[in-house]
Amino acid sequence: MKKLLLISLLFSVLACKEEPKDYVTLSGKIINKNSDSVVVITRGYSKTIQLNEDGTFKDTLKVETGVHSFYDGTEGSPVYLKNGFDLNLTLDTKKFHESITYEGIGAEHSNFLAKNSLIQEKLLDLDKLGNLSMDGLENELNMINLKLTEFYNSNSQVDTSITNTLKNNLKPMLESYKRYLAQGITLKSALPKGSLSPTFENYINYKGGTTSLSDLKGKYVYVDVWATWCGPCKVEIPSLKELEKDYHGKNIHFVSLSVDDGRGYRAETQEAAAALAKEGWKKMISEKKLGGIQLLSPNGWQDDFIQDYKINGIPRFILIDTEGNIVNPDAPRPSSDGIRELFTELNI
Repeated sequence: MKKLLLISLLFSVLACKEEPKDYVTLSGKIINKNSDSVVVITRGYSKTIQLNEDGTFKDTLKVETGVHSFYDGTEGSPVYLKNGFDLNLTLDTKKFHESITYEGIGAEHSNFLAKNSLIQEKLLDLDKLGNLSMDGLENELNMINLKLTEFYNSNSQVDTSITNTLKNNLKPMLESYKRYLAQGITLKSALPKGSLSPTFENYINYKGGTTSLSDLKGKYVYVDVWATWCGPCKVEIPSLKELEKDYHGKNIHFVSLSVDDGRGYRAETQEAAAALAKEGWKKMISEKKLGGIQLLSPNGWQDDFIQDYKINGIPRFILIDTEGNIVNPDAPRPSSDGIRELFTELNI
């Protein structure tokens, strides 16, 4: 009788046991939200989740196990999802990578990924690495390789698919950084600090007439080489506006130099395409209320100033001193902390 009772209780427990969930529960709170929704996305999958007024959200997602991207409308972070997980995320967008944390079932994997993003952001500081010599860059990248490898081996609870992928991608990633940074280091060697800057003459000024570099002598000149069709250029616009506002009336000119030459416009002749590009340039300046000194290269990419500064990709930022000499031919972007540090160093 006792055995029958035990067997009966066992079947009762098994019958009441909850089936594994075939979905992820994702909830959380966004402080200083940038949008009215967040997105979870990966190749072949996308889910938009609406935010409440207070920044909270909750939804369920049926996913394929793996790393997804969590995007708040401005920045993103990797998140590891697997059906059955129950994750609660907290995030302050003002300190995105520093603040993002997860709690709940499966949280250890996404916390590991978030920490990896933060560590990489600190170690792979482009402003710092770009000021090294080639030998110094080589040594620093070797040190970064050791630190990241040690981190990837530090947590045995993290799914091996995550750590193995990170380990396999580490060398190619660092080689990519090396190639990119080597271009800037070589550029600074060819156009050293203190040497006379290449110049431009009679560039079309949005406000009327023309402007030459010599007209700007007496103040520092921060040049943004851009184009209306350039996505990364447009990403820098809000930071450039903020920089211009903060340094208004200081000893510096902010010059935005467009290389729009008709690319992307259909016309019977190059001259007609260039005319359309000029109108598109004017339209964007007006619509986005762009400040500073807005100039258009009359020969697009082929102008001497562009060629002499060896510009083959944009945006490129250049800093020239009050006497027309080069401070940095590949200056920090407006969105980086490095540009304000450089301005402070120069007492601008």
